[in-house]
Amino acid sequence: MGLATQMIGWPEEFCEGLAGRGFRVVRFDNRDSGRSTHIKGRAPTVGQLLRRSRRAAHYTLADMAADATGLLRELDLGPAHVVGASMGGMIAQTVAARHPEAVRSLVSIMSTTGGRFVGQPSPWVYRIFLRRPGEGKEAAVARTLNVFRAVGSRGLPLDVDTIRDIAERSWDRDHDPFGPGRQLAAIIASGNRTAELRRIAMPTTVIHGTSDRLVAPSGGRATARAIPGARLVTIEGMGHDLPRPAWPRILDAIEETAARADALRQRDVV
Repeated sequence: MGLATQMIGWPEEFCEGLAGRGFRVVRFDNRDSGRSTHIKGRAPTVGQLLRRSRRAAHYTLADMAADATGLLRELDLGPAHVVGASMGGMIAQTVAARHPEAVRSLVSIMSTTGGRFVGQPSPWVYRIFLRRPGEGKEAAVARTLNVFRAVGSRGLPLDVDTIRDIAERSWDRDHDPFGPGRQLAAIIASGNRTAELRRIAMPTTVIHGTSDRLVAPSGGRATARAIPGARLVTIEGMGHDLPRPAWPRILDAIEETAARADALRQRDVV
């Protein structure tokens, strides 16, 4: 999942929808989130992040991709149909580029290439993320709701109850205030990955909402252009979230991408 988002950011009902289509679903916490390993060390300062200093990073997206690949290996599940959203999309792209033996198909949702001139947030979004959060669970939940009201879907209903439930459970699972900064530093340190994405050879679909104000739609278009043969699915009115009305199209796209990969595998076997 994305920056500062735990594995429960993938709603249970969404995952049940995938399972109902024959997939075995594996969610996991990225490093520095949830119940995964939290890195010891100084968190980057706001100034370092604004200057896009690569020296502030304790790790990169390549390390996070290695984490994901190691998990697949440990579970003996590869090659897998890999789906990632936002920062998770960047990690999924990196897994596909650097560990192709672990990936059967790729779906990248509301993500980008790391290029400086694509996928950038609306300028006012920075102010929301840089505000100092209050202390305690209620303040954290309120901040999450404010963030999703700012960057979530405009043309589709915002599921406030689900967002609040996930925010509350996320606090109970873990509330490391410095993890998101370290994750953001990893994204910055990874730079522009466009050249790397050109190495991806498996069936790929890129999904992006037209109303995304955190990762602009240009990020999705650039991702689809960079990956040979990638298909771009644009969802009208979707922002930087997973609104329930968009689930059928997202689930259909994941299933269709997996079917393309499975058909290629069958052809190669024959």
